[in-house]
Amino acid sequence: MSDSLPEAEVGAVAEGLPEAVPEAEPTYDPAAPEPLNVDRAPSGNADVDAQLGRLADTDHLATDGHVEVYEDVHRGLRDALTALDARPGPPAPPSTYDRRS
Repeated sequence: MSDSLPEAEVGAVAEGLPEAVPEAEPTYDPAAPEPLNVDRAPSGNADVDAQLGRLADTDHLATDGHVEVYEDVHRGLRDALTALDARPGPPAPPSTYDRRS
């Protein structure tokens, strides 16, 4: 077995060790990301709801990763608002009063 220890001592040393070392429980890390658990009510607009749903991605990111998500969501919401303005609608009704100077 071992040249430095007699067999009786090797067995005694081996018996003194625990058979299995249990894994350490995870400790609380205040810097770890935590979900905000913010309720998001549907807006009724699919584009807006998709962007608001993207905010959930920040729940699993460290704070330095939030900026990229916020900028992406802001850009998406701005595009959704621009699309609302650009949609063709019915023509404006004619004016009912006479413009006189």
